[in-house]
Amino acid sequence: MDRANHSVVSEFVFLGLSNSWEIQLVLFVFSCMFYVASMMGNSLIVLTVTSDPHLHSPMYFLLANLSFIDLGMSSVISPKTMYDLLRNRKVISFGSCIAQIFFIHATGGVEMVLLIAMAFDRYVAICKPLHYFTIMGPKMCIFLQVAAWIIGLTHSVIQLVSVMKLPFCGPNVIDSFYCDLPRFIKLACIDIYRLEFMVTANSGFISLGSFFILIISYLFILTTAWKHSSGGSSKALSTLSTHIMVMILFFGPFIFLYTWPHPSSHLDKFLAFFDGVLTPFLNPVIYTFRNKEMKMAMRRVCSQLIVNRRIS
Repeated sequence: MDRANHSVVSEFVFLGLSNSWEIQLVLFVFSCMFYVASMMGNSLIVLTVTSDPHLHSPMYFLLANLSFIDLGMSSVISPKTMYDLLRNRKVISFGSCIAQIFFIHATGGVEMVLLIAMAFDRYVAICKPLHYFTIMGPKMCIFLQVAAWIIGLTHSVIQLVSVMKLPFCGPNVIDSFYCDLPRFIKLACIDIYRLEFMVTANSGFISLGSFFILIISYLFILTTAWKHSSGGSSKALSTLSTHIMVMILFFGPFIFLYTWPHPSSHLDKFLAFFDGVLTPFLNPVIYTFRNKEMKMAMRRVCSQLIVNRRIS
């Protein structure tokens, strides 16, 4: 009985993305490329928005926050994944596994709320343009930022409290390349039916509910934009399409991972790899290539950096 109340597992072993050394090498190269590109792209967006006065608006304020979160999200999974791709035995300590779960859910929760905040920003800009700067003032922007962090951290703490005291006394092999919460709790030495339901409710249903709220919101915004079709609305529609693409990229894999009743190991790994490695890279690419104002601001910032470097 005493043994069942205490964890005796000190580390977990990942099965990884593939058993083939050639495939692991290819994945390592791609992971390195996407991670470096993601860090550079998102850092450039944060730097551009904070330093360029032309971008000091609510939409770009939220975009900079999204890029900041993407920096954290890609750093939670990618470095460890790249390190493990070059090793035969892929292990992680119990404490590091818990920390990874915490930061994955914290950054994911914050990004989820930020995407909803960005949808609200576009709603006000398109449906109530005359009141945009009155509604989306500095106080509202700060409120949305703080709310995103509070909700994200609260969501993560709830997940963390539920798993920290679980007894792990048997198998320690996780069929993944990171500490995936649904697979992690399956290793516990107790009946986890209620815990699995709570994890699904807390992660799956919340993400699914948020996704449908965003879909309905964007359909309403698109309908309003089409009714008032003009040059300005055309620009708004282009911006909306960018937001919708990012929303689908983020929520698609997340919903599948936490709500699909019969998960497939290979598909789960692919979607998790896509969400953790590719999505943080694609976000700055989508926002930059489809936004002339952002591209011009980035050129100004890069030119200024080059000038400053030559002077120094």
